[in-house]
Amino acid sequence: MTIERFGSIDGEDVLEITLKGPDGIEMRVLTWGAVVRDLIAPAAEGPQRTVLGLNSIEDYVAHSPYFGAIVGRYANRIGQARFALDGEAFRLDANEGRNQLHGGSRGFGTRLWTIIDHQPSSLTLALVSEDGDMGYPGRLIATCTYSLHEPATVRIALEATCDRPTPVNLTTHGYFNLDGSSDISSHHLMIKADYITPTTPDLIPTGEIRKVESTDYDFTTLRPIGAAQLMQRRISYDTNYVLQSDGGELAHAATLTSLKNGLAMELWTTEPGVQFYDGHMLDIPVPGLGGARYGSHAGLCLEPQRFPDGPNKAHFPPCILVPGVVSRQISELRFASE
Repeated sequence: MTIERFGSIDGEDVLEITLKGPDGIEMRVLTWGAVVRDLIAPAAEGPQRTVLGLNSIEDYVAHSPYFGAIVGRYANRIGQARFALDGEAFRLDANEGRNQLHGGSRGFGTRLWTIIDHQPSSLTLALVSEDGDMGYPGRLIATCTYSLHEPATVRIALEATCDRPTPVNLTTHGYFNLDGSSDISSHHLMIKADYITPTTPDLIPTGEIRKVESTDYDFTTLRPIGAAQLMQRRISYDTNYVLQSDGGELAHAATLTSLKNGLAMELWTTEPGVQFYDGHMLDIPVPGLGGARYGSHAGLCLEPQRFPDGPNKAHFPPCILVPGVVSRQISELRFASE
């Protein structure tokens, strides 16, 4: 494990920690946003970069669409940036039109985290969010532990505690590309979900739980991400999938594969949903890792989560954390090469 200075923000150093694990897996993590800046996995043809990342802290601040970050206090969107809890109304920081996205303009993915433990193949970071932060009630302490395991596995453990009831939904926001191609539309994807939560045009769930069967949202079997476009149907994905496992236990949620190099990644999670975003809005004006250019569909996100707008939808999975209880999320990225 190595720790190096990556730059500074407001006079405080941003550190980059390199972790090395079994089977040749390696990752680089920033203290800014708990960002996974790089993730190398073993493939048949040799080590393969699997995520999108940038080259300076200035590029992250100016241009990153949450590349590799841990986002919260509430990941995804909350409609009209407001909710009611125990009879009290709360107004949140609105940073996407009238709605809140990923915890607001100063969400967890754009803050400096503190190293509280580090080992050659594991790292724990912590962040304190004070009462009223971005409009949320209660003081919240969050931790993120990255650890590398055999065979070629990244485990991400997210925990939070609070001193007052508050919505919590932490997630990891990596953009994946398993073969370095400029477009992930030919990657194959399977999501173990029979339903989605459809949305209004500004991506707030309507409250409906809709079957994916016989629609372009059906990824219950492995198929190309761009299959609908090949059939001349214009569709973009930024959608919450209702996982068959319902959350609670660590379960297989999705599989992503590249036919180009035979590398596959399984996502396992304890969460009830996963947001699939196909990266159609990407247009990064600066070079990424290795000089790569990140245009539309350069990478995709699979974000394990509680459901978007959960504080305003009573029939969605519980998302309110109370004092004396620990919010825990475990997700794993399991890599294998054919």
